[in-house]
Amino acid sequence: MWCFSLSSQASEMVDGLMDDDWGIAFGFRNATIPYRSETNTVADVMPLLYYRGDRVYLDGLEAGYKIWKEDDFDISVMGRYRFFDIPSEYQNQIRGDGIDYGVRSQWRFKPNYSFNTELLSDDSGNFHGNLGLTWQKHYNRWYLAPYAIAHLKSSEYNTRYYGLELFKTQADVDLKAGIDMRYHVWRDFYLVGRLGGTYYGKEVQNVDIIDKDFQFESFLGISFFNQQYQTTEGDWPKGYLRVSHAWATPSNLGDIIHFKAEKDEYNNQLSSVFYGHLLSETLLGFPIDVYLTPGLAYHHSSEVQDPILEYVIAFKAYYTFTWPIRWRFGVAEGLSYVTNITYIEEVDLAEEGKGYNPSKLLNYLDFSLDVNLGDLFKKPEMEKMWLGYNIHHRSGIFENSSLFGRIKGGSNYQGIHFQWHW
Repeated sequence: MWCFSLSSQASEMVDGLMDDDWGIAFGFRNATIPYRSETNTVADVMPLLYYRGDRVYLDGLEAGYKIWKEDDFDISVMGRYRFFDIPSEYQNQIRGDGIDYGVRSQWRFKPNYSFNTELLSDDSGNFHGNLGLTWQKHYNRWYLAPYAIAHLKSSEYNTRYYGLELFKTQADVDLKAGIDMRYHVWRDFYLVGRLGGTYYGKEVQNVDIIDKDFQFESFLGISFFNQQYQTTEGDWPKGYLRVSHAWATPSNLGDIIHFKAEKDEYNNQLSSVFYGHLLSETLLGFPIDVYLTPGLAYHHSSEVQDPILEYVIAFKAYYTFTWPIRWRFGVAEGLSYVTNITYIEEVDLAEEGKGYNPSKLLNYLDFSLDVNLGDLFKKPEMEKMWLGYNIHHRSGIFENSSLFGRIKGGSNYQGIHFQWHW
């Protein structure tokens, strides 16, 4: 099945993929606002990541691990981002969005049909769940996946997210329905979309600050999907290990690219390690390697900050060229979460002058340029080793996404790295 995971409904996209298939999408989500407001809709720019492993999966804004897996049935522990649709100008101050955690089961009871159950909770123990039915259909270049879901909500959940803790609300059930669509344009390039709606339960409709019985939701974007690099049975998956050390700079990406980066006066630094799992040796038919690359960064203590951990999940594409030895240019896109806000980001947000509340979760970019050490030193035994320069970047996509707190700004680090492939 294929789905965007843009709301609290069951997500199905990864079940339409073979093991180690992957995808990445960018687009615009638009939703009507159910609360009394002069603004009727809210829009978001969304980066979405997809991957299906044997047990681990990424499905848009959902991630999970299958603790039980059979041909027609599986059970997963999972987490999913939850939107809180209010006018965009209030989303940075009122952070009602977040992650729901829980357990999901999927029963594929006949070809192209699946029945899904979910039990979820937010970080305050407000429970809700889903019962969903999805059907999928391939027709020429089109892929269509209609869905219908009953969203069961506890009294505490309704009071928090619809009564806003101002109005006590009882448990009820929302009804959701819609269709996910994908159109194959060329090679790995697709157009993707969703149309869907939610009919609120009676308890929500009776809340004094709710003025709509129905919420409409849509998504339109572009995506790239590809199949994995096929290894011989029994081979260890191809991949890499990258170790890096980087220095903070208050300069923006444009200044860095034009060699105008300034030095951070407090010399803030980070060290990181990334694992790369090869997914494909082509992209759009070109010789571009694509890796799934989770990483861990350690922000060192300094005069102005304590140690901070950063967790990253991303896809990274590499293009290799010879001039006159082998060089490789890389670009990564993903998500980054820090356990505390770094000093360099606090300063950057303060300079914007808009009183932003910072966001621990931000969009992640990585740019790199590597040289092959085997070619450089004329040592064949070093041909799987690379030395390079990288830019480690976090940002909020210019206030265009509630996922990243509707902030403008972020942080940049310039680093050197050693990368070993197998």
